[in-house]
Amino acid sequence: MHPTTDNRPSLLLAMGPGVADRLLTGAHRARLAALTRTDPHLVAHDLTAPDARTAAALAEAEVLLTCWGATPLTAEVLDRAPRLRAVVHAAGSVKHHVTDACWERGLRVTSAAAANALPVAEYTLAAILFAGKGVLRSARRYAGLRTGHAWLEESTAWGNHRRTIGIVGASRIGRRVIDLLAPFDFEVLLYDPYTEVPGVEAVSLDELCARSTVVSVHAPQLPSTYRMIGAAQLAAMPDGATLINTSRGSLVDEPSLLPHLLTGRLHAILDVTDPELPRPDSPLWTLPNVLLTPHVAGSLGNELHRMADQAVGEVERYVRGEAFVEEVRAADLTRSA
Repeated sequence: MHPTTDNRPSLLLAMGPGVADRLLTGAHRARLAALTRTDPHLVAHDLTAPDARTAAALAEAEVLLTCWGATPLTAEVLDRAPRLRAVVHAAGSVKHHVTDACWERGLRVTSAAAANALPVAEYTLAAILFAGKGVLRSARRYAGLRTGHAWLEESTAWGNHRRTIGIVGASRIGRRVIDLLAPFDFEVLLYDPYTEVPGVEAVSLDELCARSTVVSVHAPQLPSTYRMIGAAQLAAMPDGATLINTSRGSLVDEPSLLPHLLTGRLHAILDVTDPELPRPDSPLWTLPNVLLTPHVAGSLGNELHRMADQAVGEVERYVRGEAFVEEVRAADLTRSA
């Protein structure tokens, strides 16, 4: 018998401490081991000053499988990875670690943004439905009263029948939210300066805010989107309307939002704020018309396995010499998260 040559590409896991254990099941690790030459239990946390074992694996790596906490792939890091050809990111945005040096060296990049979009869209759908039904305010009022009450008389302004929902940004998540809203009896408006969605009325941002009972923000964080929901847009929103933000806190002018929340004129469901952690004395913690969650709309718990499924599928396509399904290009990052 003649010795066989293992032509499988070498793969290295690169992500923050503890992330791989939450991301990858035993089945994922076994599949990676079958597709590539990899140590499924070696996870590179720091590529800027790797230990000897990690440095050797990086020098051989043709594919990096990354996730949250991955080291930025600077020119200095890439100099240690002369064989590297592809970065497969098992999460959403690649902006935190894919640098200009990656594009200059012709690396192929893919991400699991599509898999991460679904839980954000599901959170948003739940938020829209709860906002229309007045769930937050009625639950708090019910807990305060602790007795029978004429809810039908008080709730005349509630309900989800023919409400107008404004979607800011036809991003991957924004489009997914529009899809999820299709079975419901809503009028959907869209503001996006670059993209239209068939069957959805495209309007200006000011018109969207003025007409919508719920405004849900899904635009990317870019210099051009900083505080795009500003004083004029917030003032245009109808009394009793709800602002939902699952994108980035910097897209909303929080100082202009607070007066509307303090008077109770507007409601808000905020999964992100600016700063990311509100100050301890921020009114957002205690206002009865605000639901504040700790950036949990995206993948968490067993939802991480959906991102791993997509990433491992992309690795398999790479091994077969096929195109990535969710390839990221440098030009995409000028208008995406």
